[in-house]
Amino acid sequence: MSAADVTADETRRPFAGRRVRFGDLALQGVAGAAAAAAAALVGLIASKLIEGAWPSISAFGFGFVTRVAWNPVVGREVFGAASFLFGTAITSLVALALAGPLAIAVALFLTELAPRVLRAPATALVETLAAIPSVVIGLWGIFVLGPFLENHLNPFLHRALGWTPFFRGDAKTLTGLLPAALVLTIMVIPISASIARELFLSVPNELEDGALALGLTRWEMVRGVVLPYTRGGVVAAIILGFGRAVGEAIAVTQVIGGVLGIHLSLFAGGDTLASRIAAQYQGAASKLQLSSLVYLAVILLAISLVVNLIAQLIVRRFEFQRTGGQ
Repeated sequence: MSAADVTADETRRPFAGRRVRFGDLALQGVAGAAAAAAAALVGLIASKLIEGAWPSISAFGFGFVTRVAWNPVVGREVFGAASFLFGTAITSLVALALAGPLAIAVALFLTELAPRVLRAPATALVETLAAIPSVVIGLWGIFVLGPFLENHLNPFLHRALGWTPFFRGDAKTLTGLLPAALVLTIMVIPISASIARELFLSVPNELEDGALALGLTRWEMVRGVVLPYTRGGVVAAIILGFGRAVGEAIAVTQVIGGVLGIHLSLFAGGDTLASRIAAQYQGAASKLQLSSLVYLAVILLAISLVVNLIAQLIVRRFEFQRTGGQ
């Protein structure tokens, strides 16, 4: 047996080869109970949501996921999640595409490029942005972002990219999928940037100094040392931001328009799973509508679990490649 095998075996059995102490057992018990409680809490939430959504599940089945209609009129009630799934997907993916590179750039600037005198104030500003309530960002989207898009950015995008299906239609609008995606981008950047910054700070100084001593430029050092060393964690940080975007409700409700339907144009209005739940849950006209809103919550929970599972798999794959399975 090699030394690596012995080390790995000792890691799996933390108390092997030494006297078991009460503190060790207590720590293991408390930590295990906390982990089991977290898993049990997720299970309880899922079971309660499924229970609340069961009338809608029984009435519409899995066809609920592909149906676009949302008619709450009593006696002619028909509900479906397709429109909200599309709105959630397109706004979150656009936000992810914009926020991911920007968050990495912000983190690299704060750790590698910013003058020392600016690092602390800039870091504080980024963390303060993460603490701003979503309703405040939504109001900013209404009063500042919306008019800017209507008068400047939307017409420009329509002229430059109107030949694509994503920028067709009426560009003079205050609400829609594009404002919602930009609001989500603003909310995702500080979360992902803060995590990525901590990851970049964890890179050993010896690796960075050695790369620079070999004649690499700072950009080559970042590309060849910092990013490969932290790529698993950076992916996890971006996925965490994506999870925030998928589940955001209030800010999106304020700027997306609440329109039913599937539209490829980012100028068009739309709605998301979380936004529809937040907007209609308190005023549901019937038990079936209320159950259908809970059904949307079940779908949202399933998406969150799948996203987190994918993030874990990606992180483990990158970690395996970095350590060689040790």
